[in-house]
Amino acid sequence: MHAGRNTLAISGIAGVGEVRPGDDLGALIAGAADLQDRDIVVVTQKIVSKAEGRLVEVDHGDTAARRRVVEREAVRVLRRRGELIIAETSHGFVCANAGVDFSNVPDGQAALLPRDPDRSAQRIRDGIAAAGGPAVGVVVSDTFGRPWRRGLTDVAIGCAGVLAVLDLRGTADAGGRELQVTEVAIADELAAAAELVMGKDRGIPAAVVRGAPDAWFGDGRAARDLPRPAADDLFR
Repeated sequence: MHAGRNTLAISGIAGVGEVRPGDDLGALIAGAADLQDRDIVVVTQKIVSKAEGRLVEVDHGDTAARRRVVEREAVRVLRRRGELIIAETSHGFVCANAGVDFSNVPDGQAALLPRDPDRSAQRIRDGIAAAGGPAVGVVVSDTFGRPWRRGLTDVAIGCAGVLAVLDLRGTADAGGRELQVTEVAIADELAAAAELVMGKDRGIPAAVVRGAPDAWFGDGRAARDLPRPAADDLFR
């Protein structure tokens, strides 16, 4: 797989296997992928939650029980429509059902978001290095809906070694004009791109992005900085 200038190569990581509580995701990924320095590994929230034991027992057919799980994970409920709850989580994410996932988990269980997804990403990064792997960036992704637009896309809920936001304010555009407000959500874009090769039904829980420019790497603003503060959010 070759990535040249202005080119990204994205490939799914198969062979991770069924993840169970206590598993070392970094070691599993290092063993399943031929990683290189400066790769970016995108990992789905689902297997992170499984590895961290963020699973709860719930009867999928019990609407009231499902609702109670969601409400326990929410710090604020914004909207309700039928069984759908739009809620804010302790992380500051505004999403459906407070990020509680009832799909692709064993019947009778639900997966909760990791307690600290940025720390989860760092743990995976450290695990890859401890297993003899190279220095990589890591993004933990999850599937969100979007206000005013149909469809779902993956976004970053955690990252390590890669910038969540690339701040271009003060730099010049192609015409030489100074950019005043441009901040690029690099981690979100990586998550969305990686989902194209992972899919929802292929059993591929992670992907490698190769060819990222040096400007995308670093330990600056983390994924916890991506949610817009409520005071600046015109949609709440």
